[in-house]
Amino acid sequence: MKTEKKIIELGYQLPSPPKPVAAYVTFRISGNLLFVSGTDCRINGELQFAGKLGKEVSIEQGYAASRTAVLNSLAIIKMAIGDLDKVKQVVSLKGYVNSAQGFVEQPYVVNGASEFLIALYGEHGKHQRCALGANELPFNTCIEIELIVEI
Repeated sequence: MKTEKKIIELGYQLPSPPKPVAAYVTFRISGNLLFVSGTDCRINGELQFAGKLGKEVSIEQGYAASRTAVLNSLAIIKMAIGDLDKVKQVVSLKGYVNSAQGFVEQPYVVNGASEFLIALYGEHGKHQRCALGANELPFNTCIEIELIVEI
């Protein structure tokens, strides 16, 4: 429960876990790894920011959206294992950024998720990462985050 208290201390709330919108599961456990399906920046079912970075969405908005997406991932992790304190290590984060042509600052957008995980878990929040630009993302979300944690 200390991880959930830390989320509150950081000024955020753990949301309800999002439900799948198509034919997939929100997580899969294999051995001691928990794989979280891609999450976007929905708050209470509504996209926080829609559109492309470098066009309709600013880097600052994308950074916030990235943090929201990782909070949705954490909600799925809690649903899967019951307690966020059971996370031993954040292993890998993939960030997909809905990017306008010529936008090349995806790493700064995905930092919203990465820096939040490091603030939350310290050294155990540091992870391998990939920040990619995409020409389109589902439902016109500006960000999608995929996460793998060791439990």
